[in-house]
Amino acid sequence: MTLAILCSGQGLQGPRSFALTAGESRASVLFAQASGLLGGDARTLVQSAAAADVHGNRTGQIFCVLQAVAAAAALREAWPDRLIVAGYSVGEVAAWSIAGLIEPASALDLVAARAEAMDAASHAHDGLLFVRGLSRAAVDALCADHGAAIAIVNPGDAYVLGGDALEALAQAATQAGALHVTRIAVAVASHTPRLEPASLSFRRQLDRIGVAPRLPAGIRLLSGIDGAAVRDVRAGLDKLAAQVSHTVQWAACLDSAVEAGATLFLELGPGRALAEMAAAAHPGIPARSLDDFATLAGVRAWLARQAR
Repeated sequence: MTLAILCSGQGLQGPRSFALTAGESRASVLFAQASGLLGGDARTLVQSAAAADVHGNRTGQIFCVLQAVAAAAALREAWPDRLIVAGYSVGEVAAWSIAGLIEPASALDLVAARAEAMDAASHAHDGLLFVRGLSRAAVDALCADHGAAIAIVNPGDAYVLGGDALEALAQAATQAGALHVTRIAVAVASHTPRLEPASLSFRRQLDRIGVAPRLPAGIRLLSGIDGAAVRDVRAGLDKLAAQVSHTVQWAACLDSAVEAGATLFLELGPGRALAEMAAAAHPGIPARSLDDFATLAGVRAWLARQAR
């Protein structure tokens, strides 16, 4: 069995986040670390804070990476020896941690710094828009007309677009025949050239932390901007920093995971958008999210069944 671990990005964090890991002793040090960064217990804040605060860029990035690394701490003994790890947007920082290259506590510090650099480089009204059902040529034309850029390429003619004229862009996409158009709860134009200064700042932050010189045996880590396997750690760090201001090729990541022999997908959340995309793009491969389960024991049991 080769398990593909999918680490989620922002947008779906909310009251169900940490539902399975909140009381997990193996993750307690990570919740303490995150609470120091957030100024309060992450498990309480995600339940009680105003939606605008939960979806704030810095808070949201910390929540998302905390969800992934806490789940990894709780489930690692249930994973097979062969892993493929990929992260969607900020989830790529979590993926580097789960792959064994960055300590989980350092990953939390990193995403706080990443978010601060992104906020500093952002402009008023920046954000992200999801558009599905248009050709790449049509999407490129819309972006050119509205000063936007493609932030993420998902499977099935689905795109995330970044810019600052999102209302006009959404209206134009609908008029062009898009099947689904919706704002994403992210207030920065992630993965677009608007954030080039943040990429440079984040690369400097990556130089300041300890990173393992090589991947552990049996683990394949995929880069978000091209879906390629990380073989040289330094080059991989360059890509991790560039990802802040370059298009994420998520469809390519899923394809690369399958080409590398993935036999099942497990999304760590928040949400189950990545599991749904994996299931739609590769329907012959089981795909689940932590949000599908009521307990960690249920996740472990599912993994054990898949290994038979």
